[in-house]
Amino acid sequence: MSRYFECWTGVAKALFAQALAGEPELAESLPKPLGAGAFGFAATLSGDEEGRFAVILDGALGEAPLMGEGVDQRAGWGELLREVAEAAAGQLLASTGASCRVVQFDQIGEEGKVSSAFQLKAGERVFSILVRDELKALRPASPAEPPSARPAPAPASAPVTALSPGIELLLDVELEASLRFGCREMPLGELLDLGPGDVVQLDRHVADPVDLIVGDKIVARGEVVLINGNFGLRVTEVAAPRKRLESIRCLF
Repeated sequence: MSRYFECWTGVAKALFAQALAGEPELAESLPKPLGAGAFGFAATLSGDEEGRFAVILDGALGEAPLMGEGVDQRAGWGELLREVAEAAAGQLLASTGASCRVVQFDQIGEEGKVSSAFQLKAGERVFSILVRDELKALRPASPAEPPSARPAPAPASAPVTALSPGIELLLDVELEASLRFGCREMPLGELLDLGPGDVVQLDRHVADPVDLIVGDKIVARGEVVLINGNFGLRVTEVAAPRKRLESIRCLF
């Protein structure tokens, strides 16, 4: 099995538990025949690990309301599995230093040959999930360096000091930062009607970058990754130092 498969398994267990109703548990098992109407999705990856990674789902998952009542279950599974595929690529980079990305994501039908099998237990029901891993490593693994072993970034004191005299006195101040995945305006009546299992759709696609917020200012954007079971942010763009300091001014 590929290194990506190991990352995918860990990410899938974490995200399934968060996104699906019924406190589901994902565990590896022996392959079993899928029910009628089996469907799946295939991610094509490019980079240090390259090829096709397919997930085929028990047909009963297209009807079971694990995504919430009134939701198109198959479409919901497509969005969730794409998120898992992209997060697994981030986890692969964090754990091994190997870089890959999802370049294509398609819906597929049942496939004959599989590499591994899982059982998804949700309440009293058990569903089968099959995986076909056709990825190939294009370079050997190199364990990611721990933060302490990485070269220290160049000091930023010069440009920061130029922005405001004495600002270096605040550089050790701890600020609360949060991630914003999206937003949506809702009538008060809809908010009061929310209950367990309801799904609130946000204004952002799962492939779009998320915002790093300090105060009420966006200071960076990036991709969500999993690091040792915790969510993290791989920064892809940052605001200019002056813009980042504006978030501090609103707190003092």
